[in-house]
Amino acid sequence: MNIKKIRLHIISMSLKKPFVTHLQRMETREGIIIEAEDQRGAVGLGEVVAFSTPWYTEETIKTCYHMLKDVLIPLVERSPITHPEELSKLFEPVRGNAMAKASLEMAIWDLYARQQEKPLWNLLGGTREKVPAGAVVGADSIAGMIAQTHELVDEGYERIKIKISKGADVEVVRALREEFPHLSLLADANSAYELNDAEHLKSLDEFRLKMIEQPLGIDDLVEHAILQNKISTPICLDESIVSPHDMKSAIQLKSCGVVNIKLGRVGGYNHALEIYRLCKTNEIKMWCGGMIEFGVSRAHNISLASLEGFSIPGDISSSSKYWEEDIIDAPIVVENGFVKRFDRPGIGVDLNQKRLNEVCNYREEFLL
Repeated sequence: MNIKKIRLHIISMSLKKPFVTHLQRMETREGIIIEAEDQRGAVGLGEVVAFSTPWYTEETIKTCYHMLKDVLIPLVERSPITHPEELSKLFEPVRGNAMAKASLEMAIWDLYARQQEKPLWNLLGGTREKVPAGAVVGADSIAGMIAQTHELVDEGYERIKIKISKGADVEVVRALREEFPHLSLLADANSAYELNDAEHLKSLDEFRLKMIEQPLGIDDLVEHAILQNKISTPICLDESIVSPHDMKSAIQLKSCGVVNIKLGRVGGYNHALEIYRLCKTNEIKMWCGGMIEFGVSRAHNISLASLEGFSIPGDISSSSKYWEEDIIDAPIVVENGFVKRFDRPGIGVDLNQKRLNEVCNYREEFLL
């Protein structure tokens, strides 16, 4: 692939509105944008979707930067590849660090597609011209969540995910369901519950939720299987699925009916596509999850979600939901509940260099 250099940009942008869960209140989003450039000057883009602190997974912006600079980029330098599929084997000796691996793999997949002068969705086997979009609501109060949901419904979103936790669940869901009786709602618990909360979680069945996402432990599969037998609301696994092996185990145990596939969480496209195929074969519903990303990662999510089989609207909201101005040259726009795919080579967007410079706190370049 003749990768000549890799650039890392640490950026920080203020959210238009605070994003609130029981684990974290976020007003500013930090990230790392990756550029992989070949000898002809073509540039592929990737993004680290870890957060500044380890509230979602153990990875952070700082740990990912270390892994990229000191481990992963040197691996690519020592062992040049001819196709992005080779990265899985190359990164195999490195335990964990899925988000760091995914960010570099994303950039190299994008570069490869640009070298082939084809859209990335085309190389992945995507067929959809537009993908269904959902959005996440996180606020300090029920009134705030209702207000956010009204705004999103007015913008055309047909699926809304609400954050719940102990002490802020049944009342929240009831209020949203009463306000939006026909809206597709799902609840995300971010592992706020234990198995002995099963009877309480069963009380959510009456609200016709599309699913409840990751109610139990972040590394659990067994207790989710037990819980799924006790409640009728489908369980969606998120944090528990970090590898194809986890997906195989979840299928054998019948731990879930739905899976949220996030490129960053599972280590990039190669693992995501393997999980996708396992889900299709075993009739597990899928959707493409989001991480309050910048435009680079959102464009990658659109490429992935263009595959048939992502039957549930994903977290692919408009750039304007979170940012006054995104860092890409063609903002992500949701129209009537859908996002059109980009038909330019690669992920279909480039960096807005002026905006990138405004929000960049540090950059470093590595020659290969």
